[in-house]
Amino acid sequence: MESTVITHFNKSIQAKTACGELLAPYIVSASKKVVQQLLAGHKVLSCGNGLSGSLANIITELLLLQYKLERPGFPAISLNETGMLTAICHKNGKSQVFSKQILALGQPGDLLIIFSSGTNPSNLVQAIQAAHDKSMYVIALTGKQDSDISALLSDGDIELRIEHNDAHQISELQMLSIFCLCELIDKQIFGGDN
Repeated sequence: MESTVITHFNKSIQAKTACGELLAPYIVSASKKVVQQLLAGHKVLSCGNGLSGSLANIITELLLLQYKLERPGFPAISLNETGMLTAICHKNGKSQVFSKQILALGQPGDLLIIFSSGTNPSNLVQAIQAAHDKSMYVIALTGKQDSDISALLSDGDIELRIEHNDAHQISELQMLSIFCLCELIDKQIFGGDN
C-alpha cells in the first residue's frame, strides 16, 4: 500500500516538472490580464464541473479573501453555487448553468476563468460563447482533450493547457497553477519580489 502512495507522489513530481516550464509564460500572461482588468474596475467570474467546480470556488476564495498576503479583496464570483445550478438546470437544462449567469452578471471587460480536465463539456463551451457575447475575456485552464474549448478562444483570451491524460493529475496541476497565479497577482498589485 505504501508503494501506491509513493508512486502517486513520484507521478506528481514528474508531471509538475514536465509542465512547469511550459505553463510558466502562460501563467504570467494570465496574471497580467487579471491584474489589468481588476485595476480597471472589472470582476472575475469562475466556473467548472465536478472537481473543476471546486477549483473555481478555490480561486474565487483566494481572490475575494486572500492568498498569502493580507489585503483588500478583489471582486470575484464563483458560478458554482449549488442552489443556483439546480434551479437553472431545472428550468433551462444543464448546458446553460453557467451561460445564464454570465449573461446576467457579466459586463464588458470582466474576466471568466473556466476549469476543465479534458472533457469538452457543453456548459463550458456555452459559457465561453456567453462571455464573448458580453465582451469579456476568458482564461481557460484546460486538459489535453479540450479541443472544443480551445477552438472558441479568441486573441484576447489565454489558455493554460495541461497536456496530460489523467483528469486528477490535470486538476492537481491546475490547483498549483491557481496558487502561482494568485501570488503573481498579489505581487504585481501590492509589490514584492518578482
